[in-house]
Amino acid sequence: MLIYLAIAIALFFAMNIGASGAAATMGPVYGSGAIKNKKLALSLVGLGAFLGAVIGSGEVVKTIGGGIIPTSILTVEIVLVILIGATLTLFIANVIGIPLSTSEVTIGSIVGVGIAFQALYVNNVIYIISFWLIIPFAAFLIAFVAGKVIIIMEKRWPQLKGEGKWRKWLVFLLILTGFLEAFSAGMNNVANAIGPLIGAGIMHETRGIYLGAIFLAIGAILLGGRVLETNGKKITSLSMLQGTAVSGTGASLVIAASIFGIPVPLTQATTSAIVGVGTAENGFQLWQKTVIKKIIKVWIVSPVMSLVVSYSLIHLVLHPNPYIIVIVISIFVTTFGSISLYQSIKEERRSVHDQGGGI
Repeated sequence: MLIYLAIAIALFFAMNIGASGAAATMGPVYGSGAIKNKKLALSLVGLGAFLGAVIGSGEVVKTIGGGIIPTSILTVEIVLVILIGATLTLFIANVIGIPLSTSEVTIGSIVGVGIAFQALYVNNVIYIISFWLIIPFAAFLIAFVAGKVIIIMEKRWPQLKGEGKWRKWLVFLLILTGFLEAFSAGMNNVANAIGPLIGAGIMHETRGIYLGAIFLAIGAILLGGRVLETNGKKITSLSMLQGTAVSGTGASLVIAASIFGIPVPLTQATTSAIVGVGTAENGFQLWQKTVIKKIIKVWIVSPVMSLVVSYSLIHLVLHPNPYIIVIVISIFVTTFGSISLYQSIKEERRSVHDQGGGI
């Protein structure tokens, strides 16, 4: 019974990965108007992600399945804890329409289990986290430089903005790079859902990858609309060449990481590339947009949240330890209480100022 439950949660997680990955792949294509039909854009995401998962996800699956914690502690119950911790965090992010990194929530959840059992490959975790820091900066810098070059080219040759006879070729190039990025999403992210199952021996690798790929595609098509809107329209508008630069940057970085078995934040790479291109054109005032601040906050919170959830589940369900649960609850209460108190004080000061009682 628990095995079927673990498989069901993993496939549900794969669907949510597909939904989150939509923003990281076809956002530029949709935002630039190369594909105006949302369902068509999401269908291409699904196809690309499926092919990427089937063809090239093996190395990342090995990392997720046995490169962070020993496979000897991966029982069905532990797999359930990992998947519940990661799925819950990602599902909340999808509901509010934020492009969240599935790699971060999955690694966070696995690390939480490793800490609970004091069995963690710390060097591997540090190695992975270092790429989480490098990839967004690299994507921003590459896209920023590309954005500056594109501005010069579009001024010299206005037809490169997507007008006249060049339009069909620019559209084709943008869709091609978007599809390639969807391919990279499947390559890197399907492991987050099915890696723990394969590591625990619950499912054979080939069968697991195919199943994960199918549900990844389904999730992209059925659940990816809101995240597609966020990445495609609410951050910055993109020309055809700008969108190509964004998708090409994200795809190249993630495919390279996948070949070496490193789970990386695809949504961070793509969103950082979008911000890089936007900054090249509009300056750093783009960073003032609320959606950028919101995404950065979720990036920071998501791995810690999934870590805390999986760690707490271990000590609540599998190895009950009321002292640790009290500590975790106290941390939550203190954190949210402090945030609420800060907001109340800030609101009170604003109210006093508006009424003429402040400076």
